Amino acid sequence: MSRLDEPGPMAGGVARDSRLRAFVRVRAGGLPRAFWVLWGGSLVNRLGAMVNPFLSLYLTGIRHVPIATTGIVLAVGGVGSVISQPLGGFLADRFGRRAALTGGMLANGATLLVLGHARSLTVLVAACFVLGITLDLFRPAAQALVADAVPAADRTRAYGLLLWAINLGFSVAMVLGGYLAGHGYPLLFWLDAGACTAFGVLVWLAVPETRPAARDRTGGGFGTVVRDRVMLAFAGIIVVYAVVFQQAFATLPLAMRSTAMSSGAYGMVMGVNGLVVIAAQPLIGHRLADLDKSRVLATGFAVAAVGNAVAATAQAAVVYGIAVAVSTLGEILVFAVTAAVVADLAPAALRGRYNGLIGMAWGTGFLIAPVAGTRLLVIGTTTLWLSCTALCLLAALGQLALGPALRRRASR
Repeated sequence: MSRLDEPGPMAGGVARDSRLRAFVRVRAGGLPRAFWVLWGGSLVNRLGAMVNPFLSLYLTGIRHVPIATTGIVLAVGGVGSVISQPLGGFLADRFGRRAALTGGMLANGATLLVLGHARSLTVLVAACFVLGITLDLFRPAAQALVADAVPAADRTRAYGLLLWAINLGFSVAMVLGGYLAGHGYPLLFWLDAGACTAFGVLVWLAVPETRPAARDRTGGGFGTVVRDRVMLAFAGIIVVYAVVFQQAFATLPLAMRSTAMSSGAYGMVMGVNGLVVIAAQPLIGHRLADLDKSRVLATGFAVAAVGNAVAATAQAAVVYGIAVAVSTLGEILVFAVTAAVVADLAPAALRGRYNGLIGMAWGTGFLIAPVAGTRLLVIGTTTLWLSCTALCLLAALGQLALGPALRRRASR
């Protein structure tokens, strides 16, 4: 080939641009505007979400609450979480997705400011309870909004992109939060409250209501949801995994501090979670829609088991970082597919309530997690993380057993 026939720099640049556009189109193309507003709002919200990951350190270090009592205080927040998403699901189906999401975010922001200025144990407990209620009040509305606005074939991809945005913000928030926590906690509460407010206002102003029109809504309520045995079994499996997942916030910072690691080290370790999602989700998220959801979930639970087994050997921040990285690969699979399973099971008119039930499952796990986790931690970190490993394997086996029923429902 002569030099005149060789592709020049401009041709090479055009080819690279073409490949980049194709890469983005496959992973993010064809999704509606309402989804992208929700995506952007979720990113903003997570950039400011600094309080919850450091709450156990705040209670023990700043408010001088004993570790065992801290477990109880966090469990009270877990009781609120059990209430949170069923209530949010009812509000999303009854009053619409926008009202439920915006109202939940504004309530959460106000509660964070109360918690940040609380002094007595009584007020701390009450504020944690209300925080548990408001923290995820928006979530069923957000999940239902995606199911309303995005075609079924694209939902797994859409939920994966939402997870990517959440973890992009989370990775920044953990590093920044770890730094700010070392210099005082008040700013954490104000930044978190501001991010909640920004998310709520953005959705209210820019997202149209997606709830089915009145003529398309059929009868039914929570009674319909709790009679759905497949959904109840799936929720039970999520409870088991949620107990393990929440240990990253309830006991991991305490386990690291027991070996003389700082809040900044914990922030850096948890920042690994977001970095892994940012790097891995675009490479695998769009491929999950063609795979069997139960097998994807079981694989995610099994990978999380490996991550917790690694944590059982940790004596340094680097090893904890590796454990979090491995567990995060499992998290990507679990979170991308869980919402899509619920969307397959839920009638359109009850999407808020179905998401509320799965949120209640998460809340139940979060309620159990600090009480069980802190008591296992008193025995020893190895006991804690190996118990988490066993629970993840149990969840994987349960999901494989439930798979045939989920496939039958999805085929309908």
